[in-house]
Amino acid sequence: MIERVDLVCGVNNVEHHTELNGVDRLVVRRGQPFTMTLHLRPGTAFKLGASINLIATTGPEPSEVMDTAIKFGLNKFISPARWSATAELKSESAVSLTVCSHPAAPIGLYQLALDQGTGVSLCQFVLLFNPWCKRDSVYMVKEAERQEYVLSQDGLIYRGKPKCISELLWTFGQFEPGILNICLKVLDQSLKHLQDPIQDCSDRRSPVYITRVLSAMINSEDDKGVLVGNWSGNYEHGIRPTAWKDSGSILRQWYNQKCRAVEYGQCWVFAAVACTVSRALGIPCRVVTNYGSAHDTNSNLVIERYYNKFAEDISDDAIWNFHVWVESWMTRPDLQLGYEGWQASDPTPQETSDGVFCCGPVPVRAIKEGDLSAKYDAPFVYAEVNADVVEYAILDDGSTVKIDSSTTEVGQCISTKAVGRDEREDITHLYKYPEGSEEERQVFEKANHQNRLIQNEEEPGLKLKIKVNPSMMVGSDFDVYAQVKNNTDSKKSFRLTFYAQAVTYNGKLGETCGLTVLTGTNLAPAEGRVKAVLRLQYSMYGKAIAQEQMVRLVALLIDKETKEFHRATKTIVLDSPSIDILIQGDPKVGQPIMVEVMLQNPLPELLENCVFSLQGANLTDSTATSNEVGSVGPKELATAELEFTPMVSGRRKLVIDFNSDKLSSIQNFKNLVIEE
Repeated sequence: MIERVDLVCGVNNVEHHTELNGVDRLVVRRGQPFTMTLHLRPGTAFKLGASINLIATTGPEPSEVMDTAIKFGLNKFISPARWSATAELKSESAVSLTVCSHPAAPIGLYQLALDQGTGVSLCQFVLLFNPWCKRDSVYMVKEAERQEYVLSQDGLIYRGKPKCISELLWTFGQFEPGILNICLKVLDQSLKHLQDPIQDCSDRRSPVYITRVLSAMINSEDDKGVLVGNWSGNYEHGIRPTAWKDSGSILRQWYNQKCRAVEYGQCWVFAAVACTVSRALGIPCRVVTNYGSAHDTNSNLVIERYYNKFAEDISDDAIWNFHVWVESWMTRPDLQLGYEGWQASDPTPQETSDGVFCCGPVPVRAIKEGDLSAKYDAPFVYAEVNADVVEYAILDDGSTVKIDSSTTEVGQCISTKAVGRDEREDITHLYKYPEGSEEERQVFEKANHQNRLIQNEEEPGLKLKIKVNPSMMVGSDFDVYAQVKNNTDSKKSFRLTFYAQAVTYNGKLGETCGLTVLTGTNLAPAEGRVKAVLRLQYSMYGKAIAQEQMVRLVALLIDKETKEFHRATKTIVLDSPSIDILIQGDPKVGQPIMVEVMLQNPLPELLENCVFSLQGANLTDSTATSNEVGSVGPKELATAELEFTPMVSGRRKLVIDFNSDKLSSIQNFKNLVIEE
């Protein structure tokens, strides 16, 4: 009866905002019609009527009960609320068939067949979530937000610390060739699917369910997940987390090695890959960074820090300099009204939830209101942004004395990329009321916190503060300062220990790289002050710091008369050199163009194995273009030329990376407009 079917992918995919996946197959979004042309064999006729039915199926064992096998007939009009179809004779040998899926249909790979007594296969298509459809649970009102959170293939991930926030440009690449198939494979490798594939395929109607599955599958702690986490500093058998700059390379490697986890990732890598898969499946998603992010191991909403006599932190709880997770946009029919919108989920494996290393999704609004009963994992996420901090010194006899407390250290400068702009948007207000406000304290009490700290309003006898210079380029020697001030009416004698220690972004401490001690120092009453100078030398810190180039400064002061402890800390991020980018000409589709790049070595020693690389969504064939420079002497200029051929017109980001043996993960980018 049917000779061939024209799926008109070039038209349908554009209308469904999936054309960047290519037009060689049909990729559509649920709740939105798509049209195909049925070309009939000579001498046959297509009789419109009630006897004609269509069957759409998905999953390994399609079932009408599970809504993975749907039988529906032809109607006069398309219904936006269910599976429906219309047909129109275009000629004696051609029929135009329009099909619309249910706006809450399970996503995935579908088979569509025509039933006129015997089943006739028409086509295969991929069905995705639809943020453009008002009846879909991921619907977003504003087109600018859909462009940013669904269609944008690159973005900014924020790292560093609140007073020195750094940007990492990441290529999500959700529309790169083969990525959609890999994302569907990720779902098929989940424990949920392997244990009950029929139920799993049916549950894929829910973005809440999909997001929770992805939170587990992006890490590999319990399953055939995508990434292995590694915070040890030893990446000998894999790729160091800071070397990754795009999700496509990770997902392709996972797929090509038969779903064996890729080594290695850390929080921003887990979050970026989760964002890619979510956007590929049609769920609006963004990457979020929380500065001063608490890891509460005993679920009491307090980060308890203990320091020994050497001022070393020996606590189980931790505060990461920054931590990165994702937010996904959806309704929450399983929760009370008002909890729709952004949902936080965290694919970094930290704690188990329902026996699996996953976290979320939990409504951001529930976190702000302190509703720890909201699904999923509200207490853990609440603590990440709102835990109180109390610090104790352990004395020689084993007893402890409280030395400090804070309600403001955790959950600062919560950041994401702004819509349509390469700028940081502060979204702290979405997670918490202003620090110290009546609402913030009321919410904290609502969260059933039994150990809320009582602030000590009295001014301490001695004040301790750490000060640094505004510019601290890696490779240079520079001074940092610990200032002690006497605010009492009597003379004060104290001992001050001031040291520097390498630290990673998740708070893991490394080698000490500087120390100075003041003993028996006396301060005059009323505003007497002294400044301790600590010289940080590259010959010391260069061997100790990790790739994040972070150094933690710690000052511990003991009042000899009252035996009171005072402690101050500050984490500094050393500056990196910048990459200069010069585009030689106007970029046009299909025409090679050269880029000149330059970077000055700031170190007082030779850089070896220097490599510049270029990448960007639809600017390269999914792999970075590289140019090995070799060795670059101290303070010398590294230069290279790179070539790329744009494949698609429009606004694109060109990303340049520099790596070497001693200096790596340096990045810059340039916005381009590609002409036809």
